[in-house]
Amino acid sequence: MTNGHALPALVIAFLLALAFAQTQNTVILMGSVRDSDGHPLAASVSLTDAHGQTLTTHADAEGTYQFTTLRDGTYTLHAEMAGFATAASGPFVLENGTKRFDLTLAAAPAAQFYDEPNFVVAGITDTNARGGHGSDTVVRSTESLARATASLSEQPTAGGNEGALREAIAREPTNAGLHHSLGDLEEKKGNALDAAREYQRAVELNPTENNLFDWGTELLIHRAAEQAVEVFAKGNRLFPQSSRMLLGLGAALYARGSYEEASRRLFEATDLNPVDYGPYLFLGRVLQGPEVARLDGFVERLKRFANLQPEDALANYYYAVAIRRGWRGPQDRQTAAQAQSLLMKAVRVDPNLADAWYELGIVYSNLSDLPDAIAAYQRAIETGTQHQEAHYRLGQAYQRSGDAAKARSEFALYDQLRKSAAADEERERSQIQNFIFTLRQ
Repeated sequence: MTNGHALPALVIAFLLALAFAQTQNTVILMGSVRDSDGHPLAASVSLTDAHGQTLTTHADAEGTYQFTTLRDGTYTLHAEMAGFATAASGPFVLENGTKRFDLTLAAAPAAQFYDEPNFVVAGITDTNARGGHGSDTVVRSTESLARATASLSEQPTAGGNEGALREAIAREPTNAGLHHSLGDLEEKKGNALDAAREYQRAVELNPTENNLFDWGTELLIHRAAEQAVEVFAKGNRLFPQSSRMLLGLGAALYARGSYEEASRRLFEATDLNPVDYGPYLFLGRVLQGPEVARLDGFVERLKRFANLQPEDALANYYYAVAIRRGWRGPQDRQTAAQAQSLLMKAVRVDPNLADAWYELGIVYSNLSDLPDAIAAYQRAIETGTQHQEAHYRLGQAYQRSGDAAKARSEFALYDQLRKSAAADEERERSQIQNFIFTLRQ
């Protein structure tokens, strides 16, 4: 005989198991991409969730695409291909099971689509000719933005046999994907000139968002700012909903010295999808330079970042630095207190965030709170061993406290680290190959 209490227990267990299974739901999304006449298209297909995270795949020769192991949620689907207007579907809700969405791409007017750039990469110049604009701070911000742009590439770096890849190109010379893969291999080998030419050829054959972005990035990291601006600008016109194209354009404009225009592009990227984490990190990379950080709208966007990510260390740190730069002096106690609160929250979330400890030291020092300033600078040094600026600030704090011996020691360490860092930067910069261009005939 069944115990009277066993049945409810079994029911509860079943319901709990069912609820757990539902939390583990996965979705498969599949479909096809065709033109207006029903012909299959090997288009690029991207799927974006409600948090702004994007997955990208490519339809095969039959026009078929598939996304697997998706979670339940709200998504937007896009498909794009050279010569066609972008098609979009959604937002729509996906739940457990297999779902199908078929997309149709309409032919794009030629004038709207793509016009070739007016330059050709002709050679490599002296690696010591760095180019760029502004102070050392601006140069470092420029290099940081270029690296950040490169990190946004969605196409996996090519591997495999170079000989087989070249044989495939000989059989299919108009296959843009093969040229792009060869560009990846050439860049990996350090052949920047050949890489740039292969990326350019891929764009000429099929100017997708991925191909344009990777070519623009190749130009940017090799200090061809003017040409990178041209490529990213074309990409932005073709793919206005691509935040990374806007970020690449902003980075290229910054490298060119067009700071106000760069800021507008970076702002547009954060506004395109305000919950997207990535664009705010680009703003954080130009915090130390006044060229963008003092423009209207900069502080407001970092405030939005902190509000959207209240428990994120970088969000609190970036907002604190932004408002500290507008601090009018010791009498502005409200701003100082706000910056201090944000920075203390940042180091509570991430105790190893050396930059936040450093900024906290500056706030304490400006308030003449030398003991806390010294403690904060010491934490910055402990958590970031190469933070030479913290040694300099710590030396100043010791000097103001009347401890001349410790001040001299910190200044000496600062000089040593500064020279070492400068030598490392010079060595890295000298290894970057710079392009020479000619006008397209």
